[in-house]
Amino acid sequence: MTLMKFRWLALLPLMALAVPTFAQEGKIGFVNLDRILRDAVPAQRAQKRIEAEFTKRDQELQRMAEEVKKLQEALERNAMTMQESERSRRERELAEASREFQRKQREFREDLNQRRNEELAGVLERANRAVKQIAESEKFDIIFQEAVYASPRIDITDKVIKSLDDGKGAK
Repeated sequence: MTLMKFRWLALLPLMALAVPTFAQEGKIGFVNLDRILRDAVPAQRAQKRIEAEFTKRDQELQRMAEEVKKLQEALERNAMTMQESERSRRERELAEASREFQRKQREFREDLNQRRNEELAGVLERANRAVKQIAESEKFDIIFQEAVYASPRIDITDKVIKSLDDGKGAK
C-alpha cells in the first residue's frame, strides 16, 4: 500500500465522525451591508447630514477651481504681450492659487472621509445590534456579512433594514 492510500485510510474514521456534525440542521443567514448602507433610512439621513455639512465647502472649492482656471487662461492668452516682470508675477500668483486650491481640496477630502466614517460607524453599530436581535429572536446559528454568493432564501437584509427604519436597532 502506498503512503498516500494509507493517509486516506487513516483519515476515514475522522471524516465519518465529522459527517453528523455537518448534517445537523443549523439556521444560517446573510446580510448585505452595502444595501443597508445605501437603503436604510438611518444611512440615508447620515448621507444627507454629510452633504449639508460639506455643501458650502464644496461650492467654495468649485469657485476656487474656476479662479485658478481663469488665472491660467489669462496668463496663457497674454503671456506673449506681457513684460517679463508682469508675467513672472502672474505665474507666481497662479502657482500660489493652485497650491492653495490643492491644499483646501486635500483638507476637504480628509474631513469628508473622516465624517463619512464617523456616520457610517454609527449606522453599522445600529445595524449590528439589529442583526443580533434578529439572530436571537429567530434562533439563527450564524449570520454572515460577506460572502461570494448567498441564496436569497437566507438573505435577511430586508429584515435588518426594516428594523433600522423602525428604530428597533437604535438601542
